Amino acid sequence: MSFGSLGAHAIEALSTGAKKGNFYHDTGEGGVSRYHRAGGADLVWELGSGYFGCRARDGRFDAARFKDVAQDPQIKMIEIKLSQGAKPGHGGVLPGAKVTEEIAEARGVPVGETCVSPPGHTAFSTPIEMMEFAASLREMSCGKPVGIKFCVGNRWELLAICKAMLETEIRLDFMVVDGGEGGTGAAPAEFLDHVGAPLRQGLVLARNALVGTGLKDEVRLACSGKQTSAFAIASSMALGADWINTARGFMFSLGCIQSLNCHNNTCPTGIATTDKGRQRGLVIADKAERVYNFHRNTMKALMEVVGAAGLEHPAELTPRHIMHRVTEDIVLPAHRAYDLLDKNVLINAPEETKLANEWAMAQAASFRPLNI
Repeated sequence: MSFGSLGAHAIEALSTGAKKGNFYHDTGEGGVSRYHRAGGADLVWELGSGYFGCRARDGRFDAARFKDVAQDPQIKMIEIKLSQGAKPGHGGVLPGAKVTEEIAEARGVPVGETCVSPPGHTAFSTPIEMMEFAASLREMSCGKPVGIKFCVGNRWELLAICKAMLETEIRLDFMVVDGGEGGTGAAPAEFLDHVGAPLRQGLVLARNALVGTGLKDEVRLACSGKQTSAFAIASSMALGADWINTARGFMFSLGCIQSLNCHNNTCPTGIATTDKGRQRGLVIADKAERVYNFHRNTMKALMEVVGAAGLEHPAELTPRHIMHRVTEDIVLPAHRAYDLLDKNVLINAPEETKLANEWAMAQAASFRPLNI
């Protein structure tokens, strides 16, 4: 939900609706803007490879600027974005035509200049360095939770992060798994359609990595990627997610018609544009109410699903509650359909798991695999 990718009216409507519904608003990697703050909602500051909002003149991370922004009481958590489901490993571009004075203020970039997010981070290059970077962000933000967001690619990379947590004894507070189903009209079609693991595959891997290393009790697990229905939320929580993020559903509540003009500044609904004329039709008070209603009704539907399963709270959902079609005539509960690992098995007996090879390849000192 970056300001710049989305216009001022859309951002303020989302934040206002989130405040009324008592749920948080993820800033996207475009920095914390005045419109994120205007709605009054709790914010999760997403820190991408462009370090917008805490960016030095050369595009690298500026610790002093980060510390200043992170003190904002509206900011509740810091999320380091490694990749996103719509275009993992690709980076991003905000055309200069969309970089107004307000966007330049939020991002810390020159007005009217094309803004590039590189594919990778410059503040760290190894899993251990990433843990140290996360620890420094936690310290500079006076103890606010720090986590990562990623779309699963190579499985050994996620296992390497777990090894780094074990070796350094530094824990991430949370992980957000983004599925390859995630979307944006500004992503290349090849990446939208083919790059990055689907959410359920990535979520099960992340769950196995954390449980198998004994870290699940300390590291919270969230997910995102086309999570627009109560059933999608329930099934993800049954497979290990502690909470769910969604962008698509709230975009629909704003009136998105998926015209795929996000990068052209010509969004016909006034959402993904900085053009004041196009934004005029997006009335903040009206759309904020729709954002609030989408969340409220989705939560109501979720509780009906939970109740139908004979439970009182979504946290009681387990893999046994989800049925997965294996073949045309065979349906299995998820705990049998998926190879779900037991606690600490990757530490005590990795050779007994299907992740044995990747576990051996993973190394805390590098995202590259060992040649096994």
